[in-house]
Amino acid sequence: MELVLTRVYKRGGTNGTLTLNGHFVCFTIELPWKENKQNSSCIPEGNYELRSRTSTKFHNHLEILDVQNRSYILIHPANNAITQLRGCIAPVNLLTGIGTGINSKLALQKLLSLYHQARDKNEKVILNINSNRYEYLKQIQKSYS
Repeated sequence: MELVLTRVYKRGGTNGTLTLNGHFVCFTIELPWKENKQNSSCIPEGNYELRSRTSTKFHNHLEILDVQNRSYILIHPANNAITQLRGCIAPVNLLTGIGTGINSKLALQKLLSLYHQARDKNEKVILNINSNRYEYLKQIQKSYS
């Protein structure tokens, strides 16, 4: 299974649209791009394998594997990238601004459900991160149709 995260970079944060087979899954929020600097930048574009992870702080969530010069990059709930993220990705149901959104826990549950369905079929789950602005706008239009 390949999830596609299409980003738009802004000075105050990075917003994205997550899709599966061209269908909208959720929006995402991240820190702005700062040359992959640990704890203050979103991660580089590319393809990454995901795996399930559990912690006391975030409970069930996902980990993004093999990020260059980074470790423990997670997909976990957060509604404000600047105050709640340190390089991770937060799924949200609705964007409320640059790097902000709402209903992150609900969006994560949807994403985890898709992840576990794929793993139950022994499929690898890949996250493809890109920044095609045209695709991003097309996905936003679809989500409101």
